[in-house]
Amino acid sequence: MQKPLMRIPYTGPLPAPLIIPRSASTVTGAAKALAAFLSAPASLYLRGANCDRNDQTVLLTGAGISVASGLADYRGDNGTYRQNKSYRPIYYNEFVSSHEARKRYWARSFLGWNSLDKAKPNAGHYAIEELGRKELISSVITQNVDSFHTKAHPNIPILELHGFLRALVCINCKQYLPRNDFQQSLSKLNPAWEAFLGELLRTGALDTENPAERRKRGYRTNPDGDADVPGAPYTTFRYPACPKCLSNPPVLADGTKSRVEIDTDGAWSPTSTAGILKPNVIMFGESIPEEVKKAAEEAIDEAGRILIVGSSLATYSAWRLVKRAYDRAMPIGILNLGGVRKEENFFTNSEGQINSEMQENVRCSQPAEEVLPAVNKLLT
Repeated sequence: MQKPLMRIPYTGPLPAPLIIPRSASTVTGAAKALAAFLSAPASLYLRGANCDRNDQTVLLTGAGISVASGLADYRGDNGTYRQNKSYRPIYYNEFVSSHEARKRYWARSFLGWNSLDKAKPNAGHYAIEELGRKELISSVITQNVDSFHTKAHPNIPILELHGFLRALVCINCKQYLPRNDFQQSLSKLNPAWEAFLGELLRTGALDTENPAERRKRGYRTNPDGDADVPGAPYTTFRYPACPKCLSNPPVLADGTKSRVEIDTDGAWSPTSTAGILKPNVIMFGESIPEEVKKAAEEAIDEAGRILIVGSSLATYSAWRLVKRAYDRAMPIGILNLGGVRKEENFFTNSEGQINSEMQENVRCSQPAEEVLPAVNKLLT
C-alpha cells in the first residue's frame, strides 16, 4: 500500500532563483524564453506514457499567481510567512478534534471571506486562457483554493490539488454546502461579529488589495482565505451544524447512531458527535484523496513539458509532481518570484553548474501577470 500523500508546509530556507537562460532576467527576456518553451516541439528525450502525443504543456500553479488579485502568498516579499512570523496554519487534526479550534478558524474565515469572494482573476489567469485557445496547454494543476482558474478558463481541464473554498463538506456525511450560504448562517449566529465586519468595511480595511496596507489597519489576510485581527474574541464565535446530519444523524464508524445537537439559535453544540462542516480544502496534515493524486500524475504523464507558475513548490504534494516530470525527462519551466524548493535538482549537474544538456529548460523570476500576457503577444 502506498503511503498517504499529506499536505505538509515546508519551512526550510529557499535558494536564490536561478535564471535560465541568462537573457530571461527581464520581463521581455522571460517572455521570449517562455514563448520558445511553450511552442517548441515535443522533446526527443521524453520517457514514459503517451510519448507520441506530448506536444502540450501542463501548468502547475501556486499562490504567487494570485497576488496580483489582492491575495497574499506564503513566501513572497509580502507573504504570510515573512510578514507574520507567528502565523501557523490550522492542521486537519486540530480542526476535527477541537471545538475551540473550529471557532477560531470559522471566525477568521468569516472575516476573510468577503475579500476572497470579491477578488477576481488577474491578467496571469486570463493569459492562461489565451494560451489554452492556442492549444498550447493540456491542463492546469493548481495548489490554489481561490477558484480563479475555474473562473478565468473553464474550458481548460483544471485539477484543484488542494480543493477549493467555494464550498464546504461535512466530515461525516460528505454533503456539500455553498460557502456563500454558510456565510449568511454565520452572520445570523454572530451578530456582534457581523457588526465588527461592517466596521472593517466602513474603515476601508477590506478595500485595499495591498496586503501590507491591510496589516497597517490591523487586518491580516492569508492565502487560504482567512483573516487575523489581533485581539479578536474568537472564543465567542458560533457556527452551524451540517443540515443533512441535523435532520438525519449518520451512523458512526463504530456502528452507533451519531448525535447532532444545536443551541436555541441553531449553532452546533459540543455535545454533538457528528455534523461538523469543514472547508472543502486539503488542510495541512490532511491526506490528498487517492483519486486526486492519481489524476495529477496522469496530467503530468499526458503532457510534453511542465511550467510552474507562482509556486515555490514548498509542499511535497506539488514538488513530487515536478520530480515526476523530471524523471520522465520532460522540459521544465519555472516562472516564480524568488526561490523554489530544491530547484537546483531540476536544472544543475552534480557539480552545481547549469546542465548544458537541459537547454530546453527555462527559469524566470518575474511577475506572472506581466510575463504571461507578453508571451501571448509574441505567439500571436
